[in-house]
Amino acid sequence: MRAVIQRVSQASVTVDGTVVGELELDGGTQGLVALIGVTHDDTTAHAAKLADKIWRLRILDGERSAADVAAPILAISQFTLYANTAKGRRPSWNAAAPGPVAEPLVEAVVTELRRLGATVATGTFGAHMQVSLVNDGPVTIIVDV
Repeated sequence: MRAVIQRVSQASVTVDGTVVGELELDGGTQGLVALIGVTHDDTTAHAAKLADKIWRLRILDGERSAADVAAPILAISQFTLYANTAKGRRPSWNAAAPGPVAEPLVEAVVTELRRLGATVATGTFGAHMQVSLVNDGPVTIIVDV
């Protein structure tokens, strides 16, 4: 599994003109946006490990983690994280797991984050989404498990 994690001061995801997930942050507080990709050999163990890494990654102000300050997380599935651009100009999506494999594993990440104590908002799996965020820093981290 792979995630791109961004420290944000605001974030939301919209589908068909309706906000389906949003971080409610007061001025000066931070949250995380986690774009989550799944490949063919990922398992629920990978999902649990990724969730723990997201929750405990010390990238908020003062080298704190979301776990330290109960920062909310917006988790969004994104198969494009497994794009292969080695040849030509058209990305290959062969490394991305198909929806029936990926969706339960993205949900497993969300479930584990919530079990760990996180407040988690989500996008809609497989939908065309508009993600709006203000990257605070900017801080963007790529995590592979």
